Amino acid sequence: MRVGVIGTGYVGLVVGACLAETGHHVLCADIDEKKIEFLNQGVSPIYEPGLEPLLKHNLAEGRLTFTTDVPRCVRESEVIFIAVGTPSDTDGSADLKHVVSVAGTIGEHLNEEKVIITKSTVPVGTAARVREEIEKHTDQSFHMCANPEFLKEGAAVEDFMKPDRIVIGVEDETARVLMEELYSPFVRSGNPILFMDIPSAEMTKYAANAMLAVRISFMNQIAALCEQTGADVDRVRKGIGSDPRIGPAFLYAGAGYGGSCFPKDVRALVRRGDELGVDMSVARSAQEWNEVQKLVVTDKLVEELGSDLSGRRIAVWGLAFKPETDDMREAVSLKVVPRLLELGAEVIAHDPRALDVARRELPDQVQYVSNEYEACKGADALLILTEWLQYRRPDLGRIKTLLTQPLVVDGRNLFDREKMRELGFTYLSIGRQDVR
Repeated sequence: MRVGVIGTGYVGLVVGACLAETGHHVLCADIDEKKIEFLNQGVSPIYEPGLEPLLKHNLAEGRLTFTTDVPRCVRESEVIFIAVGTPSDTDGSADLKHVVSVAGTIGEHLNEEKVIITKSTVPVGTAARVREEIEKHTDQSFHMCANPEFLKEGAAVEDFMKPDRIVIGVEDETARVLMEELYSPFVRSGNPILFMDIPSAEMTKYAANAMLAVRISFMNQIAALCEQTGADVDRVRKGIGSDPRIGPAFLYAGAGYGGSCFPKDVRALVRRGDELGVDMSVARSAQEWNEVQKLVVTDKLVEELGSDLSGRRIAVWGLAFKPETDDMREAVSLKVVPRLLELGAEVIAHDPRALDVARRELPDQVQYVSNEYEACKGADALLILTEWLQYRRPDLGRIKTLLTQPLVVDGRNLFDREKMRELGFTYLSIGRQDVR
């Protein structure tokens, strides 16, 4: 099948590379000339495990091509995925200007009957708006679909190749048959393709992300209560997570969630509720608590060292919003690091993948090191913001000798409290009693 993908961000790149891997001929379009130049050399502009080998392989096989010619992508494809960004607007709603602009381009260059698929995360009613925009420019018939993505950054390729489910909103049988053919290689193990109406598919994406965000913020509230009552949030998590009605996923207390999906999708859902007069107070509370939670490690540090951190050297482990990605969108570090600098601290930061991004996103005063232990040398405290695998089992004895005082503020609850006590650390974590 001839597949077009407009937009080569996290979603568009994964969609294009994975569909090419199953034999489709994929043409990906983006107006960013520098990005397209790199992609045609097989170089991914983002870090995502397994993605770059797919790019190189399918480029070499001739099944994957990148272009800045969006009209060409429209003309040469049977199905067209719209995978451009939908960032938060100033009022919290999803900014659809890129989606609408692409829809206009599709309408201007639609040369035969095609299936148009919204892959970007978009509010309910967007597919109808895309259809309306396309129809302004053409009389050619086409079929609309909504196919939200459920890809976890850091595991996006695996999620696409082995999905737990695929959600597709269609308006007719033609689109249903074609989409079933497109995705059939990915569901051979029996996981479902869930066909539904388009508004339900659009709502499913927002509902899923909001539900997960609510679980995270709820557990962070429970963690705050645990700290005041002597309970241990890890034990509470296991206790409720073993209930089959609840399950164990997304119940880990920590320094809050970030990334490209949860924050903006919850904001957009709340905003859409406001527009329609529906009280989205549960989602709103999750959003508000998360913003407070992002600074909890800073608050703990200040309680320990005082509010004037002048002359204090603070090591920070983890800048990306989660492991296995270099994405820093809405990362906890974007709140914590500037706050530390405001309080006068000297910040020395490490991240296995996100240092280049951090240099663009964080203030110039931040110092970066390529080795996590180097960050600890002469530091008054170590703050952990991202649960990278290499941070989970470090040489704690070495850390203790490198720090000027054995103080660790762990925003991801990586270490065993009793072990930290035995080693002589002051260890502050989330939802667990302090070790001193």
